[in-house]
Amino acid sequence: MALQYFILYKPYNVLSQFTRETPQQQTLADVDFDFPRDAYPVGRLDADSEGLLLLTNDKSLNDKLLSPKNQHPRTYWVQVEGIPDDDALDRLKKGVSLKIDGKTFQTQPAQVRLLTPPVQLPARNPPVRFRKTVPDTWIALTLTEGKNRQVRRMCAAVGFPVLRLVRVKIGALAWGDAILGEMQPGNVKIIEKADIR
Repeated sequence: MALQYFILYKPYNVLSQFTRETPQQQTLADVDFDFPRDAYPVGRLDADSEGLLLLTNDKSLNDKLLSPKNQHPRTYWVQVEGIPDDDALDRLKKGVSLKIDGKTFQTQPAQVRLLTPPVQLPARNPPVRFRKTVPDTWIALTLTEGKNRQVRRMCAAVGFPVLRLVRVKIGALAWGDAILGEMQPGNVKIIEKADIR
């Protein structure tokens, strides 16, 4: 069996799976690309998150990229409501306390920085709500763990709700480099195993 690797710019409102749970849902099966039948996503992005999703039939890759013991970094560009101050950014960097499934969880330290000037991304469909009276800010947030809706929960915990969330990097695979180029939502690229390592 030949091992194959694909990167997808997952669009908003698309599940990171091939099977529908309800008839109206959009899934990876709706992406205009003929993935091999044995390809599957490595990790996931929530339906309301966008960006870099890796798909492959290389089953050994899942543990290498997702096992907590490997602490593989994943970077997100996050548009938040409001303008985070130094205290909020410092709390994100040090880790925040979250309630997940009724249990208290302390996030590991994260890398956080303001993105100035704001990032340029393809327009989202539907667009992010805009409020004239409330500014928004883009931050880059790099985590080495992946609890359910962790980025959204972390930002809300420090008082800055997420408006848009785009994963731009998994390990060395990064938005804007020679591998990803200028991808648009729904675009797929075939990559080599060496690009992942």
